[in-house]
Amino acid sequence: MRDQLVPRTVDVNGKTYNPDGEYVLYWMQATHRLDENWGLRAAIRTANRVNLPLVIHQGLDPTYPHASDRHHTFILQGARDTARHAESLGLHYQFVLRRTREDDRRVVDRVAARAYVVITDLFPTAGIRERVARFAERVNCRVLAVDSVCSVPSGAFTKAEFAARTIRPKLGKLLDHAIEPVAEGMPRVAVSEPLRLSLRATIAEGGGLVPLALATMSDDDIAREVAQCEIDHTVPAVALAGGSVAATARFAAFLFSALPNYAEQRNEAGDADGTSRLSPYLHYGQIPSARLIREARTTGVAAADLDAFVQQVTTWRELAYNWCVRTPNFDQLSALPDWVQRTMAEHVNDPRPALYDLEELETGHTGDRLWNASQHELVTQGIIHNYPRMLWGKTILLWTPDYEQARTIMFHLNDKYALDGRDPNSVGGIMWCLGLWDRPWGNKPVWGGIRPMVTHRAKMKFDVEGYIARVRGSRLL
Repeated sequence: MRDQLVPRTVDVNGKTYNPDGEYVLYWMQATHRLDENWGLRAAIRTANRVNLPLVIHQGLDPTYPHASDRHHTFILQGARDTARHAESLGLHYQFVLRRTREDDRRVVDRVAARAYVVITDLFPTAGIRERVARFAERVNCRVLAVDSVCSVPSGAFTKAEFAARTIRPKLGKLLDHAIEPVAEGMPRVAVSEPLRLSLRATIAEGGGLVPLALATMSDDDIAREVAQCEIDHTVPAVALAGGSVAATARFAAFLFSALPNYAEQRNEAGDADGTSRLSPYLHYGQIPSARLIREARTTGVAAADLDAFVQQVTTWRELAYNWCVRTPNFDQLSALPDWVQRTMAEHVNDPRPALYDLEELETGHTGDRLWNASQHELVTQGIIHNYPRMLWGKTILLWTPDYEQARTIMFHLNDKYALDGRDPNSVGGIMWCLGLWDRPWGNKPVWGGIRPMVTHRAKMKFDVEGYIARVRGSRLL
């Protein structure tokens, strides 16, 4: 399976290859790395087959939802690692930053107009699927989208799985083969200096944009670039650094310190290092999931710890990706199972124990100290520990007038502040709070049959006071 193109690839527009194309173009959108990048592999194979050079193009603009210093900085730090890696390999990688909404919007169209084929990333969220579809209609060559997110190719499944228990055994049968390492190929035809110069001219043609010299940029240089962008500067960058180098360092620390006790400690929110905290890096494709599994398997940890980690990396992530790829309106209440529709209709008018508006929730000014700490962690660190994150989402159901407002607020807060926002996995987590992939749990006020979780019982699961102290230091909430 690992050597086949079909299971991971979708032909987006059905157009022919451009016989006059000067190069094969890999448009990097969701998989921000060069190693174990199936889209890049497909592009290299194609370039070698037709004896053309390979061009890797990545861009960033200010128009995506919740564009902010936080997300821009993380992306640019990752792109810097990619630029340095490409330079060390002799690959042509270009990164174009649109600083304002008025800057040239058609850079990638002009670059694609000279391509034999465009290969990009298959990603159902963050607006990427829709962007690729619009782009594929405009260009004059074939556009292929390749899945580099899943360890097991998403093409192995033909429908949306309805629970972890249904996808888990299917993944298990394919996983060992799917994660076997594959030799990384290299383009046989180099990008010549005249082609480099002409690409630079093509990029500049519509308004003077030039590729960033990311490989030589410092953190301060990146901060200055971000400050010039027409984005939300009220959501600052966080201490967690973006990029494949930081991801690798974080994973190495996790393997040594946390994996040996992962099954027991992963719900202990008082310990920030009890989980991998790799979700931002996985969201931006800065580290491959298959590598996580392979390396975890070499550590010799207890089977329970290894299995708990592998289930997080495979079952839940790939269930969510499968859901978003194969479900229309995957983030809407209308996509939820029939039993959830019935229970919401029955309980939509139930009195809520408290009501908070968006500002009170966003600033963490509620009567619940644990929930406030979770929101504070999200706002200040760009991530919430796994178990409090489930409580965080579930509790919003109790504090909003109806389920639609609860859904809207969950997505707003998550996507604005979380570094893994707008990811299939975070979509799955929010929709799980509303009953997705679950069964009915009794019939309680407000909850109906949706599985209840309440913060005052959290102390039975983890050290609540330790978590609050960790998030807020020594200050009491």
